[in-house]
Amino acid sequence: MKSSGLAVMVLAAALVLSACSTKGSSGNSGGDNAGVKTGIGVTDSEIVLGAMTDKTGAFKNLSTGITHGNELWAKDFNAAGGACGRKVRLEVVDHGYKADTAKTLYPQLEPKVLGFVQLVGSPIMAALKQNLVADKVTTTPASWSSELLDNPYVMIVGTTYDVEMIDGLSYLREQGKIADGDAIGHIYIDGEYGANGLRGARYYAQKHNLKLKEVKITSSDNDLTNIVTGLKGEGVKAILLTTSPTQTGSALAANKALGLNVDVLGNNPVFDPVLHNGPAAGALDKLFVVASSVPFSADIPKAKEVASKYKSAGFPEPPNAGVHYGYAVAEVWGAVLRQACANKDLTRDGIQAALKQTTSANTGDLVAALDFSKPGHPATRQVYVATPDASADGGMRYVKPLFEAADAKDYTAPHQK
Repeated sequence: MKSSGLAVMVLAAALVLSACSTKGSSGNSGGDNAGVKTGIGVTDSEIVLGAMTDKTGAFKNLSTGITHGNELWAKDFNAAGGACGRKVRLEVVDHGYKADTAKTLYPQLEPKVLGFVQLVGSPIMAALKQNLVADKVTTTPASWSSELLDNPYVMIVGTTYDVEMIDGLSYLREQGKIADGDAIGHIYIDGEYGANGLRGARYYAQKHNLKLKEVKITSSDNDLTNIVTGLKGEGVKAILLTTSPTQTGSALAANKALGLNVDVLGNNPVFDPVLHNGPAAGALDKLFVVASSVPFSADIPKAKEVASKYKSAGFPEPPNAGVHYGYAVAEVWGAVLRQACANKDLTRDGIQAALKQTTSANTGDLVAALDFSKPGHPATRQVYVATPDASADGGMRYVKPLFEAADAKDYTAPHQK
């Protein structure tokens, strides 16, 4: 009787333990009839991917473009059969570029999704960093800071802000717009976004004996006239921007109004086509933007295809470079999902393993070729250079095709192994 009672207790305890799970297990809930392991965000018929975007904050227009690009891809991916016989569904929420809001929304969304195809903003990524690691959620940030690459669950599609700056400064020097020994100014937002762009500027300045004048601002500083006045007094030959589009418009307007008229180089989120309709409209010709993804008007087959689909979809918002980027990001997710299917593992652990096997994600040149197999390394170091053009769809055209500067190739990212 005692032995029997003990056996019952042991069995009961075992059943309780087996019923318990933690997020650290990545939600491996079982498999299907084809032998594919499944977990959080995966049912017999669908794969759910999350998008935490900015519909109402400082980067709302770019973020909306990215979301529409994600949506266009999901439609195409599903029409082609999806992955492992499952269709992709997107769960989209708006955090308004507020970290506190994102922290409230995250625990509501995370239990529903296999991973995040979009998570907008450096402040948001900083606020959720530990959650993403603990929950093993592979995430594509619409934030391109190389500081994020210490997190194995971060999939940055494109190069990083620091590398963008190095490539961009190389372009300015190549074009004779700056020379070794010149003074240049860098206006940057306080935080990971600005600091990472500044890291690249410092690296390049040191290598080329540039006198770098650093000006830190907050995300709410929208009149940069006094700052540009100060840079004029410093005799700068170029201005670098790691800022919001509103701040970019202010800096460009001041650059012209004050008679400084130097060339301005910006990281990829600095421009928004709405600037063509604002006070800076007549000053945009001095701006060059560096990014790994093409502008909406890019004259390449895949870009034309996506642009046509965007117009046919009837979205009310004017297009911008975020559309092609959002489609390209999701294309990479498609490659990872197909690899995970081949591995018969559609769990969060399976997605992470598939990502590390992704060494040649093909986006039809919407984004530079990507390699996610090297921990801590940017997936590419190539960029396009583009400039505003009101006559072009999306408000921008590129002036230099993909390239990687020698200084960018030699640069060591902060978490590079």
